Amino acid sequence: MAELVFFAGTMDSGKSTLALQMDYNYRRRGLEGLIFSRNDRAGLGVLSSRLGLAVAAVEADDATDFWQEVVDRRTHGRRVDYLVCDEAQFYSEDQVGQLARLVDDMDVDVFAFGITTDFRTRLFPGSARLLELADRVEQIQVETLCWCGRRATHNARTVDGRMVTEGEQVVVGDTEAETAPGAGVGYEVLCRRHHVRRMTAVVAGAVELSPPTLLE
Repeated sequence: MAELVFFAGTMDSGKSTLALQMDYNYRRRGLEGLIFSRNDRAGLGVLSSRLGLAVAAVEADDATDFWQEVVDRRTHGRRVDYLVCDEAQFYSEDQVGQLARLVDDMDVDVFAFGITTDFRTRLFPGSARLLELADRVEQIQVETLCWCGRRATHNARTVDGRMVTEGEQVVVGDTEAETAPGAGVGYEVLCRRHHVRRMTAVVAGAVELSPPTLLE
């Protein structure tokens, strides 16, 4: 029986790597599928991981109709046994509904990968709907660490290394810039304690250099 499975994790937890591995495993079994990506760090129409792996993908956007994408291909004689959907937090509620319909009505396995909450600790609409509809929700087991060494549980948006809590929900940035002052918009994973305190790695470094009297 086909399933809708949501693989959830923080940034840098290996979601894209797992998505690539899932596609590889299914293709080895002789199955054929579609890979969808959105706002990938490597550019449009690519699914890539930080380990340097990358494959061609279909670029999804707000207008993508996943049901129609599969219908069009099957109508022209192409098999579609499964979908791998990276960055699924950016999908709309209707798009997640399309994925669920593909599972139920066409017996297509759907593997969606994404983060659950934004930099304000609010659920993304796509993630919220996936949590409501998925047959299974799998927490990715590769733990990411806060700069302090604790398990990272929250995604923070940074501007020049300092955490911000206002702005549009979706702004493209990179975790590579998280500890570089002056690097513009970036993202950093933090434990809850330091997310609440807005203490990024850059701020922590600045605090360590501050006179003790300023920390009281």
